[in-house]
Amino acid sequence: MHVPVPRLYKTQAIVLSRFDLGEADRVLTLLTPHDGKLRVIAKGVRRPTSRIGGSLEPFAELHLVIARGRTFDVVTQASVGEAWLCFRDRLESAATAWYLGELADRAVEERAAAYPVYALLRRAFQLLDDGMAPGRLARWYEFNLADALGMRPEVERCVECDGTLEPNDAFRWVPALGGVLCSRHPGPPAEQVGLSLDALKLLRAYRRLDIEAIAALRLAATVESEVESALRRFIRHVLEREARSLAFLDEVRDHGTRRMTARS
Repeated sequence: MHVPVPRLYKTQAIVLSRFDLGEADRVLTLLTPHDGKLRVIAKGVRRPTSRIGGSLEPFAELHLVIARGRTFDVVTQASVGEAWLCFRDRLESAATAWYLGELADRAVEERAAAYPVYALLRRAFQLLDDGMAPGRLARWYEFNLADALGMRPEVERCVECDGTLEPNDAFRWVPALGGVLCSRHPGPPAEQVGLSLDALKLLRAYRRLDIEAIAALRLAATVESEVESALRRFIRHVLEREARSLAFLDEVRDHGTRRMTARS
């Protein structure tokens, strides 16, 4: 017996991106916990009289009622379930949130199951709102996003021989092979960079520890920078392209660094 699909359905959602359509409509890319990534249309949402226009913003968890359509499903009702308002006033945190959202957008196929990615992004936004350092949060997110996609970096053993990585060894970071390579194997020369022991220890911390424990670590800036470069290269390999929002994020961070230097 054929059971008709209900015309309306409800979902929680986080807006990943959006673009205007026509004079008053807007197309939204949503990440949902159970239906994966959706592209929907919000009709008339840019008109001042729209009842839902103020709700359909990024950096919030929304409760939506959506009607199935031929080309796009249509948002019919919207309310804000969780508004992360604090980090919007901190430019680096807001720029980091755009970066994390873009990674989620690139990581998830339309209508594909994506609950782990949804839960990860939701927690990341909450932590940013609570004042977590955006750099460490981004590294934690990158590592765990790769894990959620079944491509967790190998930082415990050599990716080539599965041998134990000894403290006195010379390590290489090879995203194309999935992680760390020991000195017994040459690896592809164009795709590897050296990795210090301290950086390896921090990568292991991102694998083993929760973000609150990572946030409490006292780390040298050089080690954090090395791990940032390593995980950015890894996530670029996983998603097969550079995130467009990285340029803006780095500009914001560089500007903040110059201001702090000028004050001192």
